[in-house]
Amino acid sequence: MVPLLVVLLLALLLFGAGFALKALWWIAVIVLAVWLLGFIVRPTTGGRRGRWYRW
Repeated sequence: MVPLLVVLLLALLLFGAGFALKALWWIAVIVLAVWLLGFIVRPTTGGRRGRWYRW
């Protein structure tokens, strides 16, 4: 009974880790797209191109 519970717990942990990693990849792709869009749509200030972020 205990080995079965250990295997089920391990399967649950691996499934959760796989889902979390997939979600993190999608978040990384979205952040990269927003970052690249920032170079295209950033405003011009004083005749030269300024930064679209504050840091």
